[in-house]
Amino acid sequence: MKVTTTEAWVESFELTRPYTIAFKTFDSVQNVMVKIQGERGRVGLGAAAPIPEVTGETLEACQGYLVDGQLDWLIGKEVRELPALCRENHRRTAAIPAAGAAVDMALYDLLAQELEVPLVEMLGRAHQSLPTSITIGIKSVSETVAEAQEYLGRGFRILKVKLGRSLQEDLERLRALRNRFGKEVGIRVDVNQGYSRRQLYEFLSGTRDLGIELLEQPLPANDVDGMRKVAEDVRQRLAADESLLTDHDALALVSPPRACGIFNIKLMKCGGIHTALRIATVAELAGVELMWGCMDESRISITAALHAALACPATRYLDLDGSFDLGRDIVEGGFILENGLLRTAEKPGLGVQLLE
Repeated sequence: MKVTTTEAWVESFELTRPYTIAFKTFDSVQNVMVKIQGERGRVGLGAAAPIPEVTGETLEACQGYLVDGQLDWLIGKEVRELPALCRENHRRTAAIPAAGAAVDMALYDLLAQELEVPLVEMLGRAHQSLPTSITIGIKSVSETVAEAQEYLGRGFRILKVKLGRSLQEDLERLRALRNRFGKEVGIRVDVNQGYSRRQLYEFLSGTRDLGIELLEQPLPANDVDGMRKVAEDVRQRLAADESLLTDHDALALVSPPRACGIFNIKLMKCGGIHTALRIATVAELAGVELMWGCMDESRISITAALHAALACPATRYLDLDGSFDLGRDIVEGGFILENGLLRTAEKPGLGVQLLE
């Protein structure tokens, strides 16, 4: 099946509620959507959510590549030659990984549709379903507890709590959650590079009895040596996020002594499923567990990440809640959420359909 047409456009999404992380407050986001059509009318879908604070990729750069005619190189290409297409796509988009991810997932979607199987089956399913965490931004103690109560009422059982503005307030919020909900809820935390080394040690001391499941990117992305200096049992619970953009970063992180025990893979950071699976292979060989994360993204790219996650034996954690924050979307389908568990829809490709 050959590619016949491509199309891309920008969609603006208001969030259901503003949320704050260590370096920014968000109340809306923009995604760049991609359609790649093949012979017989099948359409592969992709979505890009550029994150300049992490990869330096602006919306303008992402849009400039996807929307302004630079996808013409795909016209006439044979989709069954997917690995070669992914390598060429990565070469063209190494500096704009979210743009690359949108093209990459649309190609994977199109080929799996051609084979008439869900993408996860084409990749080789390793898991049927996994629970996802849901994220609470930086806010007051009372607001944190109230939002947690809402999410538990919706069936979620794992919270990811954003930290990094004030260590003392961070500790108060986490203790309030554990006191209010006991062991009923799993708690993960994400500092988004917000702590110094000294603050990290204070945090570890102050949360020793709180049962924190994992600690995501507490130090600046370039302070991998700081991660290596903490105790081995703590490193096993550290998740690299902003420190992990590429497969080369993955190799560096597992060089002895290993800097962390968890990789947070985001398609928007690494450029799509093709490179994500390379990172996953490094993780599996090195005994590192995988967490699959996201930004505020359309159901399209959340679904793509879920298919990839469920195809990787090293996957242990999902943080694929980004589409829940959107006030609207342009597709339906793709995944099914039941009591906090995510599984893929049993439809060819990604299984998402554009809304009329």
